[in-house]
Amino acid sequence: MMKLSWVWIVIAIAFLQLVTGFLDFNETELSLIEAYDYGVSKLNYNPLMVGLTLIASASAKGAVCLDGTLPGYHWHRGYGSGANNWLIHLEGGGWCNNVRTCVYRKKTRRGSSTYMEKQIPFTGILSDKADQNPDFFNWNRVKVRYCDGASFTGDTENKAAKLQFRGQRIWLAATEDLMSRGMRNAKQALLSGCSAGGLASILHCDEFRNMFPRTSKVKCLSDAGLFLDAVDVSGGRTLRSLYNGVVGLQGVQHNLPRICTIHRDPTSCFFPQNLISNIRTPLFILNAAYDSWQIQSSIAPPSADPHGYWHECRLNHAKCSASQMRFLQGFRIEMLNVIKGFSQSRENGLFINSCFAHCQTERQNTWFAANSPEIRNKPLEIGILTEQA
Repeated sequence: MMKLSWVWIVIAIAFLQLVTGFLDFNETELSLIEAYDYGVSKLNYNPLMVGLTLIASASAKGAVCLDGTLPGYHWHRGYGSGANNWLIHLEGGGWCNNVRTCVYRKKTRRGSSTYMEKQIPFTGILSDKADQNPDFFNWNRVKVRYCDGASFTGDTENKAAKLQFRGQRIWLAATEDLMSRGMRNAKQALLSGCSAGGLASILHCDEFRNMFPRTSKVKCLSDAGLFLDAVDVSGGRTLRSLYNGVVGLQGVQHNLPRICTIHRDPTSCFFPQNLISNIRTPLFILNAAYDSWQIQSSIAPPSADPHGYWHECRLNHAKCSASQMRFLQGFRIEMLNVIKGFSQSRENGLFINSCFAHCQTERQNTWFAANSPEIRNKPLEIGILTEQA
């Protein structure tokens, strides 16, 4: 039987120019950086297309998207040695922190299944091709769609605006439905996610572990989910302000880990840096030390840069001045300091590179390809998780 094992913790800094420019966007609404996940890489001309399954039982549980429509997921059944192994991947896509942005969001695929693609390509960690995804190609691979705007943690409503904030219920409805379809018999289970989904994989990691018997091997992977409570270029805290709105508006505080909320305010407990040291389940963190979303939306957003001094730099690091690069290097150092304690546990793992990128598991060219990012000659897929006979 094939078994899942962690490799040794690896941290290295190697400048890679994977992302050199993005369009401007409103950081409180939909992130264009996160919107690339349905683009087909040139490395995969014929990706597996997987259909959308709406969760029929969700409505009775009040587990609905922002607009009240049913949530859903895409599932490709496992076979052979992977028939009883499950990979649950939580979709990312930013957050909405006030009524205006949530009303906007519910008219998109990030807030309504009405607008979700009926089929999406499975690439990277979700690929069905052994040469492109040797560890998970024949597992049951599921991508849970994101339509609540609070990393699958909210549970309240705004009747006046006709908004349902039911992320926690969606999470439970999706996992319960998958349990009934065979996941309860999983020999191995991995909860992963990208960006806002990467944050969700941290928030729900121990909860996911507790769904299975002790005989099941269960682990979690967060890709680009290590969002920092960092100071922006104006001296403010843009992301903390955003998260404060998300937590308060969507009733997130009731679903945050109690081991954190008994010591800290709810907004602080939405930041993974205050959670990771207390997670009991083995967790692997994959992150770019110069995370492009955080640079553009948290560190140097237009709201913190009214005169546009950071405009060129935030879109293309090759255009950063020496002083700007020093500021970004300070952000990198802060990230490495945040994970120091976490890295002391041999149950956990890290793959921190210095790419200017955001989300690396879903794209084939960063997940497993000839020119994928490497640390000590290991590409992401091999460096993060390996299977041994």
